[in-house]
Parts: sequence; structure tokens; C-alpha cells
Amino acid sequence: MNATCVVVMGVSGAGKSTIAQHLAEKLGWPMAEADEFHPPANIEKMSAGTPLTDADRAPWLASLRDWITEHAESGENTVVTCSALKRSYRDLLRQARARVRFVHLAGDAPVIRERLSARAGHFMPPSLLDSQFADLEPLGADEDGVTVDLGQPPERITEFALAQLGLRPRPGR
Repeated sequence: MNATCVVVMGVSGAGKSTIAQHLAEKLGWPMAEADEFHPPANIEKMSAGTPLTDADRAPWLASLRDWITEHAESGENTVVTCSALKRSYRDLLRQARARVRFVHLAGDAPVIRERLSARAGHFMPPSLLDSQFADLEPLGADEDGVTVDLGQPPERITEFALAQLGLRPRPGR
């Protein structure tokens, strides 16, 4: 298993897409946005303000795991955004044929709530934030990853994550 996948995780509004884009650019790795893997039924549920269940998330996480594996089998490293709120979700992602590592963007609910209320064009309503925090299980000491305070500028978060994971940007990035 030579390929690596960095999963940028956290609750909705934590900045996963921004940091994943920064990491993908610095590393020169392809990126996947987990929201694009949700089946229409999940999007409808969340849009209506109904939290997803573990059963709702299972096929979504499996398709993301399979995408990671597909790229890993081609020798490609990847960056993925995924809430990965529970350890069981991360365990499913770790079933991919790659070294799956995590960057947990952690922060306080009021800061994230403010970000969510300012965000336009996303199906995830701010009303579901409390359910996400209720589900959130921070990275365990035995999990391959790093927790970063989301209150820092994106460039600092990116540099810190790269340093903590021991990943080197591609030359010229």
C-alpha cells in the first residue's frame, strides 16, 4: 500500500473544502468533495433539516472508500473532504487500499454557526450543526491524523497539517 489519502474532516462549515483544496494544490494530488458522493435521498433529507442516520451514511462512505481505492490502485495519492464524524465512519474509510490519514478541523460551535449562516448555495442547513457536534468523535490517539484549530488562516492550517503529517509539497508549490 504505497498510496496515501488525506481526509479533511470536521462538522459542516469547518472549512473542509478550503483546506482540502489548499492541500491538493500544494501536494499536486487529485481531490474529491464527499458532498458529491451523497445520493439524492441524503441531500433531500439534509435539505429538509433531517439529520442523516448511520444507515444513510453507510453507502455514501462506501462509495468514497471505493473512490480512494480506485485511485490508490493506480498509484495515485488523493485528498478528500468528508465529515467523518464518528470513528466507525473513519474505520470504513480506512478499509480503502491506501494509507488513510485525517486532518480534523476543530472549532467552537458559535464560530462554525456564524460561518454556516454566511454560506450560500449549500444543502446543509445551520439547524443540523448541533446534531453534527452530537455525533462528533474526535480523533483517537491511535488514529493516523492531526487535529487543527480552524480559527487560523487557511495557509497556516495547511502548512501545519503538512508538517504534522510529514508530507512535503510538490516542488514549485
